[in-house]
Amino acid sequence: MKYSLAERVKTLTPSSTLAITAKAKELKASGIDVIGLGAGEPDYNTPENILKAAAESMEAGFTKYTPAGGLPELKNAIIAKLERDQKLTYKPSEIMVGVGAKHVLYTLFQVILNPSDEVIIPIPYWVSYPEQVKLAGGTPVFIEGTKEQEYKVTAEQIRSAITEKTRALIINSPSNPTGMIYSEEELKQIADVCKEADIWVISDEIYEKLVYNNAKHVSIAQLSDDAKERTLIINGVSKSHSMTGWRIGYIAGDETIVKAMTDLASHSTSNPVTTSQYAAIEAYNGPQDAVEEMRRAFESRLKEIYPKVAAIPGFNVLRPQGAFYLLPEVREAAEKTGYTSVDDFAQALLEEANVAVIPGSGFGSPDTIRLSYATSLDLIEKAVKRIDEFVKTKWQD
Repeated sequence: MKYSLAERVKTLTPSSTLAITAKAKELKASGIDVIGLGAGEPDYNTPENILKAAAESMEAGFTKYTPAGGLPELKNAIIAKLERDQKLTYKPSEIMVGVGAKHVLYTLFQVILNPSDEVIIPIPYWVSYPEQVKLAGGTPVFIEGTKEQEYKVTAEQIRSAITEKTRALIINSPSNPTGMIYSEEELKQIADVCKEADIWVISDEIYEKLVYNNAKHVSIAQLSDDAKERTLIINGVSKSHSMTGWRIGYIAGDETIVKAMTDLASHSTSNPVTTSQYAAIEAYNGPQDAVEEMRRAFESRLKEIYPKVAAIPGFNVLRPQGAFYLLPEVREAAEKTGYTSVDDFAQALLEEANVAVIPGSGFGSPDTIRLSYATSLDLIEKAVKRIDEFVKTKWQD
């Protein structure tokens, strides 16, 4: 049969995080003792009260279709969460629930972008941002947050990147892959620029609950009435409540955009998984003890693991403020151990040291690797020791 793929998918770059994770699982299944530091999900099970609520919803017969944009009860739970945590007020018509925050972002780009519309994306970025923009016919415009800037971009950089085609700016704080957090003052300056240019701010806040060392998460939507009106908050239960597989995310923002997204979802997914929605209701309305317990565990791991990673020869790493990743610059380590690229260095770590890491090239940061500490402290320490020994054994002056 003769066929050709649609042009829109021919330029897609596969997710490097999923590819490395799959390869690590393959090696592990063959009997090789691989330690994976590529995980983008908490290593805890979903809290018991949430599991119970999901089971009870199924037993009660709540297994049918729901409204395309989410159950009214879940929208109300999200509204209460936003009021409680950010002191932000939304109406149900300004909330849309989707099949994970990734699907919500995908749907958002589909409804706000026309061909050649531009979206400003800070580097390092989460792997799916540019691909989703391209799938919607848009053009990613990259600006780099250097290590000297703590991997954050400035208001002036954003202003310089804005053109008449710019539709939106993406802010991810706390960040995947850097773990860095924009301060309130930094966000105020960014909000002013976005107001001047009259562009949307897409605020990905999926890691908001995972902040450390007394750091504070601030949503840019909190800063002023104008900031709230132009901000589209993306969030969900995946990271905060260890519910990655349940696939529940949401958007809070402009009513017209939310309606368009809901209409599109009605023709693509019908509705988010019903059982998952009831689980998410409990996640937001129920006790939050498990959320804080996980946060403290990640903070404890970071305290233990950061100095060990920083001590590896050729590794240059900033201490993150949130999420559960380290992003060391390892170009020197790669070159001193005989590799021309960091991607090759990461491949060697997997095949020879049996440690799976994510090459930073997938995040627009080719001199780095991403290490996740969303696994047990014992395994993390073993993995870092293997990396350290690998580098020291192969090091050539």
